[in-house]
Amino acid sequence: METINKLESDIFDESEQLPPDLEDDVVQEVLRTGTDLRQYSRQIEKELKEVENKSIQDYIKESQNIASLHNQIAACDNILEKMESMLIGFQTDLGSISTEILNLQRRSIAMSQQLSNRQAIRGPLSQFIEDMTVPESLITGIMECQVTDKDFLIHLQTLNHKINFIKEQSFKDAKSTLDVRDIVDKLKIKAMAKIRTYLLEQIYKFRKPMTNYQVPQNNMLKYKFFFEFILANERNVAEEICGEYVDTMSKIYYSYFKSYSSRLLKLQFEEKPSKDDLMGVEDNVGRGIFHKTSLKHRGTVFSIGTRGEVLGSQLEEPIIVPHTASKTRYHYEALFRSEQYALVDNACREYLFLTEFFKVRGSQAMDIFNQVMGSTVTLMQKNLQSFVDDCYDTIALFLCLHLVMRYQMTCHKRAVPALDKYWDNSKSILWPRFYTIFTLNIQSVKDCDPLKFQKETGPHYITRRYAEFSAAMVGVSEGFPNEGATQLLAELREAVQCYLLRMAAIFTNRIQQLVFLINNYDLVLGVLMERTRDNSKEAESFREQLNSRSSEYVEEVLSPHFGGIIQLVKESEAMIEKGLTDDLKRQEPRAFDLVKSFTNNWKHSLEEINREVLKSFPNLVLGAALVQRAMTQLVQYYHRLHKILPANARVHLTNIHHIMVEIKKYKTNY
Repeated sequence: METINKLESDIFDESEQLPPDLEDDVVQEVLRTGTDLRQYSRQIEKELKEVENKSIQDYIKESQNIASLHNQIAACDNILEKMESMLIGFQTDLGSISTEILNLQRRSIAMSQQLSNRQAIRGPLSQFIEDMTVPESLITGIMECQVTDKDFLIHLQTLNHKINFIKEQSFKDAKSTLDVRDIVDKLKIKAMAKIRTYLLEQIYKFRKPMTNYQVPQNNMLKYKFFFEFILANERNVAEEICGEYVDTMSKIYYSYFKSYSSRLLKLQFEEKPSKDDLMGVEDNVGRGIFHKTSLKHRGTVFSIGTRGEVLGSQLEEPIIVPHTASKTRYHYEALFRSEQYALVDNACREYLFLTEFFKVRGSQAMDIFNQVMGSTVTLMQKNLQSFVDDCYDTIALFLCLHLVMRYQMTCHKRAVPALDKYWDNSKSILWPRFYTIFTLNIQSVKDCDPLKFQKETGPHYITRRYAEFSAAMVGVSEGFPNEGATQLLAELREAVQCYLLRMAAIFTNRIQQLVFLINNYDLVLGVLMERTRDNSKEAESFREQLNSRSSEYVEEVLSPHFGGIIQLVKESEAMIEKGLTDDLKRQEPRAFDLVKSFTNNWKHSLEEINREVLKSFPNLVLGAALVQRAMTQLVQYYHRLHKILPANARVHLTNIHHIMVEIKKYKTNY
């Protein structure tokens, strides 16, 4: 017993070291109360036995229910087993359905692709069959329709398409082409035969006299596809048609322009400028006893008059009709304009026809155009050369040069470059002769001897000619400036100005020299201002010369009447500027005398100046302007005199207002 108690004590002492099972409440209670474990074990076994017996009794009581439950569970197992079998069968069926769906989907995709392929091939195949077959309507149309029928052109275009299609398929070795090639070839031959006959008939219509060849040309343009068809299928026939056209039109144009040019020349003025009709040559020089003349004065050679209208309003007017203008006479440039405009009109139309009908471009178009118009162009260049070789009419040559430049621009506006070489050749014919004759005129002015002429202060005949001629040259060049012509005009201007100075030198009196120069400068400037722009080099040069000479003339014309006052003013102003007051005072007696003389004579002097100036200048406007310029200059000197005079001398001066009132009497409006 003690041993047990000791053991329990040891157990309690080491309770912290017990296994987890001993921490159970029952175990703890047993250990705490000191219960005998063997007895406690027997008690437990007894209790378990009782419980077991009770359980057995309960099972025996519930045996029927348990048997019934067992049967129910067995039935449920059978049912669940059947359901499992059904679900497995259903799962198997679903697997087979999914496979069938996939198969159906694959078949649907395949059928859709087949449908797409058939639809894709259906269009090209239908078109191929349509292009390859030759319908009865096409055969009938080509064989029986007239060439000019609209249906024939439609059938011809269809046939051309089939020909090209069969050629294309034959390169791909399509065997179906063998079935229709013979029929298409026969139709092609028949169509070309009918087209060739029609086109040659149209070309032969050009050869009939008095035919307006524009009518058959327009007819051919309506059926330009005919030639395109022949060119694509039988080049030899196309070359034959083209050759016939070129040969026919070449002869027609040559004959027309040869006849037209010869008839135009009969309308030219019989009298033409000769080698003696130069700017520096007098009117009575170089005329033999048997020399016919219809030019009243050589000045008409240098005056343009209305001749410049060929570059303006007449540039694109209808051409001259010789038989209706048989009684009218023209300058050469008017005939040249008519001839060149006829060429421009016909050549441009012909070039555009060739490019459109014969389907040519670039160098090919130029070649065929030259074949058609070459002989005509050569003829016109020979005619121009014939005129130029014997021409001394500088204005006519210059106008012809500008006509060439303007018509060349007209061709470019019409997109026709075919005549560029002709225009360049024409300029190379005209310009050297123009330069030569212009140079002869310049030299004639340089060679003119001033001593041969009388001392007249009026405008010289060379000045009149130069004024008209330079105005003509400048006026024509305004729209188309030419560097060569500008240089020649500058040389001529210099030659004329030098000649005027040499001519003025024959006068011994300086006033006469100035009057001569002013009259001549005014004439030139007046003509230039009337007919050209006021900013031309010629106008500026002569305006500068006229202004310079006018200032000098005013000083000269004032000098006899007011020279003492003018000299006093200039000398006194110089002394004031240098500070020479003593010398200035010594001038006072002289100043009093000059003031007294001025007061007594100024009105009479003004009358004399007015009379002298107006007598010297035929141009009343110029004379009146110079009178006013002299009066203005006098007033300026009078103001300057007033400033330099001492106060005791100023009271003797005439009131400036009296002078101004008197000056206004000489102001004239023309």
